[in-house]
Amino acid sequence: MPVALDDLVPFLVASKILLVIPGPTIVMVVSQALAQGRRVALASVLGVGLGDLCAATLSLAGVGTLLAASATAFMLLKTLGAVYLVYVGLTLWRAPTPDLPVLGDVAPRRRWSIFRDAFLVTLFNPKGIVFFVAFVPQFIAADRPFAPQAATYVALFVLLGIINAYGYMLLADRARAAIRRPGVLKGVTRAGGAILMAAGIGALFARRAA
Repeated sequence: MPVALDDLVPFLVASKILLVIPGPTIVMVVSQALAQGRRVALASVLGVGLGDLCAATLSLAGVGTLLAASATAFMLLKTLGAVYLVYVGLTLWRAPTPDLPVLGDVAPRRRWSIFRDAFLVTLFNPKGIVFFVAFVPQFIAADRPFAPQAATYVALFVLLGIINAYGYMLLADRARAAIRRPGVLKGVTRAGGAILMAAGIGALFARRAA
């Protein structure tokens, strides 16, 4: 086994606690599920998973250390992520409320754009990259090879992240089916878009990690 059980259990518990707290990506998944249903929001869940995978891999490859040390690199990535977050929030705000229930298939291009947005918002979060480089090493055993341990922890974290996002998506989809009022759905979707825009604007004023 690449990692010791004594290290694995605390890692899983800590990861679950961190993941269950909604962030911008979860707000995006929930908003998409409320606006379009789970068939569309599933693309957002997969985008979050791929974004976490890339962020974690880049972190452990050294990008996290670079972002923690370089104010310029951190500010550049943070600005890109914040601008894109505002863009996605504005898109949700302006999206028309679909008729309920959603019937038929969703255009592949639409699913791709939702997947892309979730992936880029997750990837362009410098705090996420710095988080991985600070969080994962806490559970690395010095007497075991680094690469297998890091790969195991990253894979588990990404899997837990996907399960967490999928759970939020199902809850939002059930709420959507229960509400069945376009005006209420539009208000909730706009609220999600407003939260994303606020998160993007707030990210511009976030301090660089020490």
